Amino acid sequence: MKTASWFRQLEEDTIECILCPHNCRLQDGMTGICRVRTNHSGVLMAESYGLISAIHADPVEKKPLYHYFPGRTILSIGSVGCNLRCRFCQNFEISQVSVKDFVGLISYSPGQIIEAARSIPGNIGIAYTYNEPIVGYEFMMDVSKLAGQSGLKNVLVTNGYINPDPLSGLLSCMDAFSVDLKGFSPEFYRKVMSARLEPVLKSLQQIRDAGKHLEIVNLVIPKLNEDEKVFETMAKWISENLGPETVLHLSAYFPRHLSTEPPTSAGSLLHFKEIANRFLKFVYTGNIHLEENQTLCPSCDNILVSRIFYRVSTRGLDPEGNCNRCGMRFFENF
Repeated sequence: MKTASWFRQLEEDTIECILCPHNCRLQDGMTGICRVRTNHSGVLMAESYGLISAIHADPVEKKPLYHYFPGRTILSIGSVGCNLRCRFCQNFEISQVSVKDFVGLISYSPGQIIEAARSIPGNIGIAYTYNEPIVGYEFMMDVSKLAGQSGLKNVLVTNGYINPDPLSGLLSCMDAFSVDLKGFSPEFYRKVMSARLEPVLKSLQQIRDAGKHLEIVNLVIPKLNEDEKVFETMAKWISENLGPETVLHLSAYFPRHLSTEPPTSAGSLLHFKEIANRFLKFVYTGNIHLEENQTLCPSCDNILVSRIFYRVSTRGLDPEGNCNRCGMRFFENF
């Protein structure tokens, strides 16, 4: 446990957490919607600081990031808690619980995380993932600062539900972002996740304006966000506001947590990919084996990278990350 950042004192023992757009007002003993940030006698405490629920070496493609060090490994860490209430949460066992509810949390210091990352051959850095890393802001900042000093990359896998000032702090440490844009309807965000869409859109624009590597994930859920017109509006917004080169991953949903809708069909995922391809240059499918996800050279159509699940071939790239047919520089991070 550690004193949290991003809160302000209100009357008596009441405080307001200003980390995310919920801006939870907490009286003494109350915990925010995230389940891990609590008012202890007028001081906001980060209860999950240094407590790890999962730590694994993963392919960077699993984050998912397809245009960032393809084929490489990254150490992934997660804790507990989340500031959304998604009915369909795919990781609810760790995201929808508090510290006291999860058995098996292991305590790590920032230095121990760095040691673990550096012990993995070929590891490019650390990914903050699994649950929602934003709610563990303080530990993530402490680790990421050390990682940067050690020459390691920092990757944030997030729902993007964070206020602009705390996000500015993260932008000083993070190198790449994988952001879940869960839909494009304010009503969908409000009813299904107890949140708002607009702050996520602002976060995406802030990340892009900062020049950080950004890829977006959209989980296609039957009956909930499987609306062609809304999806088309989303793809068009991404292209116009973040750029047509922005990578979009379309993921298949499976019934989890409180959601009983049937799994996403292969046909639906491919159909939505066709729609997105009208506006975006790089659209990939995931979580279901439909096709070989290929990245083609924009100049000569050479296959730069091919992916089947997490089996990755970079046969179209030279050792510097250039197209080995025409020499075009495509991957800045390789």
